[in-house]
Amino acid sequence: MPQRLASRITPSQVLVLGFATLIFLGAMVLMLPVSSASGQWTNFIDALFTATSAVCVTGLVVVDTGSFWSPFGQVVVLLLIQIGGLGIMTVSTLFFFLIGKRITLRERLVMQESLGGGTLAGLVRLTREVLLVTLVVETLGTAFLTGRWALDYPLGQALYLGVFHAVSAFNNAGFDLFGSSLVGYVDDAVTILTVGGLIIAGGLGFTVILELWHRRRGQRLSLHAKLVLAVTAGLILAGALLIFLFEASNPRTMGPLSFRGRLLAAFFHSVTPRTAGFNSLVTGNLREATLLLTIILMFIGASPASTGGGIKTSTFGTLLLAIRATIRGDSEPLAFGRRIPRGTVQRALAITLMAGALVLGITTVLLLTEGSHLLETLFEVTSAFGTVGLSTGLTPRLSPEGRLLISLTMYIGRVGPLTLAYSLVQAATRRRTGICYPEDRVMVG
Repeated sequence: MPQRLASRITPSQVLVLGFATLIFLGAMVLMLPVSSASGQWTNFIDALFTATSAVCVTGLVVVDTGSFWSPFGQVVVLLLIQIGGLGIMTVSTLFFFLIGKRITLRERLVMQESLGGGTLAGLVRLTREVLLVTLVVETLGTAFLTGRWALDYPLGQALYLGVFHAVSAFNNAGFDLFGSSLVGYVDDAVTILTVGGLIIAGGLGFTVILELWHRRRGQRLSLHAKLVLAVTAGLILAGALLIFLFEASNPRTMGPLSFRGRLLAAFFHSVTPRTAGFNSLVTGNLREATLLLTIILMFIGASPASTGGGIKTSTFGTLLLAIRATIRGDSEPLAFGRRIPRGTVQRALAITLMAGALVLGITTVLLLTEGSHLLETLFEVTSAFGTVGLSTGLTPRLSPEGRLLISLTMYIGRVGPLTLAYSLVQAATRRRTGICYPEDRVMVG
């Protein structure tokens, strides 16, 4: 019976159940007295919230990571971040490698789902490369951060801080051990550029990173890689420019900084909403225009097959190209000498609308249950859905019901868009009955 039941579980369901199981196990461990600095039991809601935030690589917290959790608890959080960022099947594949187990067809299908689609050919090799890229990038990040923080802390502590924050940054998690994120390093170029670079690398997606690596051997970039790189660069540059204009004269954020410090702060705050969660400016002191811009960046998020969330840069880029095609009267969107299929545009639109409905629905419920303000509530919910982790300070004040709702939002944000896209493809396939219905017109606009 168990085998028959397992055979009916789809790859999407395996991922959903896998993330849920990891969150539950993580919460159980974090509840133990050994996980807290005080040596006391942690209540289930706070442990569940922290485990969900770590596995979903979000970074929203209800307790301070550096002071509430013991070194053991912090290591547990770090492991949850790493597994959540890489994905359940990538870590499982590593385990299979270590014990010499063969990868079955069913396991390859789940790997295909977790890595954002594509063909089954070369999936195991791709997983190996993902693990290698992660190890190399996180090691480099650790080296830079350790070297810089060794000027402020003993070498052992600097190394521990370097490892924790490099893993957190590359996985776009946003957990920190300082208590105030990177506010103390707002104008420190080494820290800001290193963490910012790790966030960008983690948010590009493993497939794009590997395409860039293989390009050295003469391989051409795919349309997906070109679109992701173009949208990512555009969002970072446009975001940094607008944030600089909005906050340069704000005495509570960038006003007291030098011109160089303002540039670094604007750059970093444009990068971190891409689902990272670190902040070098106090989020609650930002102007409302900046908060609204940040909400938009958080909603878009990172790229497919990455460690981040949101609707994804490729989804946003596809919608922009579809709008341009409609205005120009083209039948299909065009980009870099290629056309984007209509089915891709439909899936991008469906994902965006469903994500928007989810964010607005959760925001409405929290406004009723928490009595909070609209902008701060929308900011918090979007941060949870995009697995970002930025907060205006509302999360620690949430009721137990509110914390559970935000936990659910983080979970949906981590697994939702991926499983949703796959379900749409399956549903479209099942509907192909060979019947062609008559066409009729609907007035829009």
